[in-house]
Amino acid sequence: MKSILKTLLLVCALGPCAGLKAQTWQDRSIVVLYENDVHCAVDGYAKLAGLRDAIADTAHVVLVSNGDYVQGMTVGAISKGQYVVDIMQTMGYDAITLGNHEYDYGMERMFQLLRQVPAPIVCANLYDMKNEHLVYAPYVIKRVGNKKIAFVGASTPTSMETEAYAFRDDEGKTIYDLQIEDIPTMVQKAVDEARRAGADYVILDSHLGEEETDRNSDSHYVVANTTGIDIVLDGHSHAVIVADTVMNKAGKPIVVTQTGTKFANVGKLVITPDGKMTTSLIPIESVTEKNAYVAQVTDSIHALLNEQTSRVICQSEVPLRILDDEGNEIARMGETNAGDIVTDAYRLMTGSDIAVLNSGSIRNELKKTGDLTYGDLVTLLPYDNYIVVAEVKGSTIVKMLEKLVSFLPKPDGQFPQVSGLKFTTKVSNHSVSDVQVLNSATQHYEPINPDRTYTLSTTKYCVTDGGLYNTLQGSKIVLETKKTYTDIFIQYVIDRLNRHIGQEYAKPQGRITVIK
Repeated sequence: MKSILKTLLLVCALGPCAGLKAQTWQDRSIVVLYENDVHCAVDGYAKLAGLRDAIADTAHVVLVSNGDYVQGMTVGAISKGQYVVDIMQTMGYDAITLGNHEYDYGMERMFQLLRQVPAPIVCANLYDMKNEHLVYAPYVIKRVGNKKIAFVGASTPTSMETEAYAFRDDEGKTIYDLQIEDIPTMVQKAVDEARRAGADYVILDSHLGEEETDRNSDSHYVVANTTGIDIVLDGHSHAVIVADTVMNKAGKPIVVTQTGTKFANVGKLVITPDGKMTTSLIPIESVTEKNAYVAQVTDSIHALLNEQTSRVICQSEVPLRILDDEGNEIARMGETNAGDIVTDAYRLMTGSDIAVLNSGSIRNELKKTGDLTYGDLVTLLPYDNYIVVAEVKGSTIVKMLEKLVSFLPKPDGQFPQVSGLKFTTKVSNHSVSDVQVLNSATQHYEPINPDRTYTLSTTKYCVTDGGLYNTLQGSKIVLETKKTYTDIFIQYVIDRLNRHIGQEYAKPQGRITVIK
């Protein structure tokens, strides 16, 4: 990839980049273009850079990223983020903060990737416990025209549960922390420092999201408990928000904005010479401009990816869904056919009594039918998770289910998809009842025995590394397959389904009953 980038640098020297004339007048507007939760939708980068180039003719332009870029699709999973970073190197970002999925490949891999990006990484709350300092600068100040803009970064501390493995050493000791103090306190320190350093405007580049958490770390809570922030460019919850208004600690209205996910939109913040701020969202489909250099790097990545992923694995008669037709994340609120087939693979390939997987691990759906390639199946299951089998008591399984449905009717990435297991949950009181386990000998479901120890297959992430809200923490692992959850699923499709996904998986099979 380095050789490709060196070759393509000639394009910038000879192409559109060379012809741009710097405009030096100081009274033009400032435009901040922002994105969040791209999740490897790499084709949007050339359009984002093209939009930046077009606006630069009439305004000062700044470009920022608000996290979750290296994971989410095949291009990220197959290269452990490298292909995405190869493209990001070409973008000319002015500030980047950390999403929770930047930690997915482990902390050292994240450091290795981000060292390659020629842009300031800002995060006011990632703390190195061993060396007792922040890992990254809490903010960066950019001179834009005749103004100084501070970009303060904040990363959701819920990553310490959802990506717990990244924050621990091999002995399980926490070596990195995202909340050594209250998040508003940590952000306020960075804001105050930036103001003392002469910042005219302070922008919070946030990957905190809009949903309340036990850690009091959502963007609205942070705004309500701080002063000095002018606007929040948010991420994490995949919300499409042009401009929400939140009152800060001093009673001043502060705008929070977010673009959605996978480049559905590009955010545009305009700061006029008199300091007025307005935000808008530009649908990426409406952007016609493309930066030629970024586009050529992206095309080169696609060519490399196609070589690795184009072989056909199987045929499918049915789409494997995790969304409904309106785009709602139904897998995070109930059973889906994708959840059924994936968990069947883990149960049947390991011989366990049951299988459970957090819905957030099934990252994308496969709408198409017919030939499915290796790349398609990696897109469905893109993480670097390994399948294990643990011994779990029936009473623990029931408690686990009660915890995993406790966020209904809100979608939650830890909602379970199951095989060899049936249960009913009532949304009004989050109760779990009629829990049954499949008898492999009779192929009939029987009431779960709270005193019996069952074998349960899942990812190692769900047993030891924070998945399923640590409800399986301490369970004895009796088998480590040393195979990723993607590879075992592919093995199931080849060996057990004879490379054919049929009508038996056309619809959810009635394993989870949700009563409103």
